[in-house]
Amino acid sequence: MTPTLAADFTYSYTSDANLTFHILAPAVPVPTLTRIKSMSRPTLHFLRPYLTRGIEPAVKPELARAYCAFQRRFAQTIAADAYTGRHNVEKQKRLEQLRKLKNLGEYHPRLTHDVNGERVSLKVFNEKYKTLEDTQVGERVSVFGRVRSVRMLGSKLMFVDIERDSQRLQIMIEVKKLDNHDDALEAFKAFKKTVARGDWVSFHGHAIRTSTGQLSLLALRVPQILAPCLHHLPEKVENAELLARNPHVHQLTSDEPGHILRLRAIVYDSVRQYLTKSDFLEVETPTFDVNAGGAIARPFETVANELSNMPVRLRIAPELNLKRLVVGGQDKVFEIGRAFRNEGVDNTHNPEFSTCEFYEVGATLDSLIGRTEEMICGMKKITDSLRSTEFPSLQEPEGLNLSRPFAQLPFIPTIEKASGRKLPDLSAETATKDLMSYFGDLNIDIPPNPTLPRLLDTLAEHYIEPLCVDPTFITHHPEALSPLSKSYVCPETNQRIASRVELFINGREYVNAYEEENSPFEQRRKFMQQLEFHSESEQGGREVDESYLEVLEWGMPPTGGWGCGLDRLVMLFANKKRIADVLPFGTLRNVVSIAKNR
Repeated sequence: MTPTLAADFTYSYTSDANLTFHILAPAVPVPTLTRIKSMSRPTLHFLRPYLTRGIEPAVKPELARAYCAFQRRFAQTIAADAYTGRHNVEKQKRLEQLRKLKNLGEYHPRLTHDVNGERVSLKVFNEKYKTLEDTQVGERVSVFGRVRSVRMLGSKLMFVDIERDSQRLQIMIEVKKLDNHDDALEAFKAFKKTVARGDWVSFHGHAIRTSTGQLSLLALRVPQILAPCLHHLPEKVENAELLARNPHVHQLTSDEPGHILRLRAIVYDSVRQYLTKSDFLEVETPTFDVNAGGAIARPFETVANELSNMPVRLRIAPELNLKRLVVGGQDKVFEIGRAFRNEGVDNTHNPEFSTCEFYEVGATLDSLIGRTEEMICGMKKITDSLRSTEFPSLQEPEGLNLSRPFAQLPFIPTIEKASGRKLPDLSAETATKDLMSYFGDLNIDIPPNPTLPRLLDTLAEHYIEPLCVDPTFITHHPEALSPLSKSYVCPETNQRIASRVELFINGREYVNAYEEENSPFEQRRKFMQQLEFHSESEQGGREVDESYLEVLEWGMPPTGGWGCGLDRLVMLFANKKRIADVLPFGTLRNVVSIAKNR
């Protein structure tokens, strides 16, 4: 839709030639204003040559300059006023305050190169002038940041605190110190009336030490607003629902979200550096696939329009594609990325999450355990050394004992010892029925949709996980829980068990690792076994991944695989109980709420 000039709108413009004209007319399109030529007011006759295409402009250049400037400024004003969006009382007052100084369209200027001073970040400024003496002044520079506080000391002196990228700086603005201070007085008064907390403002001046010894920038020009904040920025927000719906407000009113982001980056970097220094190659694998395999979980499904509406799934894990690379000749590969599971949201689970997986040819359970201990302990040292500078608002994990070696608990013997009963034969056709009777004998609630894997998981939650306060590896899982790992008959329990370990800390799982099943025959048997554990409605279109089995037929060497939920590592070192607290936009529930809020 073409913006129009509202009826009875009056606009004045004075050019270098002191030409003043007014428009008072019915609604007209803004871009060309061609209908103005039909207006009867004689003061607009000189504009006619500039309002009609195909007519040569008049010979008077000052008239052309006057019209072009009028058209530019008027179009900006109409555009800004036409698109101010939804209003509340607070926003309306702020808009009116801004309009009193200048048109709304002039409040978001482009940054331009300043030949009289370098533009630097607050971090560079603070680092460069941290040793500045009281009697010294720095070079002329420009900085900009978000206003955090404004303090007036009389009518001609003000202090502004700004923030950018977790760095703060005090700005001192004194009228008599401004360039051409007599001419700048009116502009200073206008800025003083307009600036508010939350505005992005640019300042030009040089570094000084105030009488109290604080490093500051003494402004030599009237500051320029780069992006005004149209809403009231509170000092603190206590409403958890408001913060969840507005994560940007959470970051603006609390240091903690920013500190968690920094901690997350350090955790990712620590994992990446450890693996690259160990000669692993970082790779990327598809997020979409026809089969989402690699774990026992329900996938998200969609349709690829460009592929004849073929159903595709978001990956549950990058596992199968990483192992394809191993078959293709890569000895050590890893990926840090997102995975998706169409399941519940709780304190430790979110349908979208970050994971790291690596695969190493020739690795055994013992070597995987050693790498895990080395990586986690190294990460603890790094986060401890940076805590006071990078994320001081986050508390240290309480009672986190990372003494090596970590404890180990075998799955079946630990359950049998804690329950006082032997588990039934888990390879028998009646294993699920027998295990449900086992639950009844122990008065343990049977989980919904009780499959053999779910029943075994419930026993682990009941008897093993509460024992894993200090870092503990749960080992020797039943084969039914690990369809992608090698398995064998345990000589102690005479049960088929997997070559797998899980790392638990404070009752939460952090790492899952195993020796990979590399036999296409055994892998097919285990895939088919997993399908039998689920009803047709639960399978969600799952089928045996024939393409992966064909890859194994080309020969996969003995390989160790390792996976870790990175969100949970951030929870561990941030000392947080909920995954929502370490995700920049919260869980899926928060993301949906944010969308509805818009």
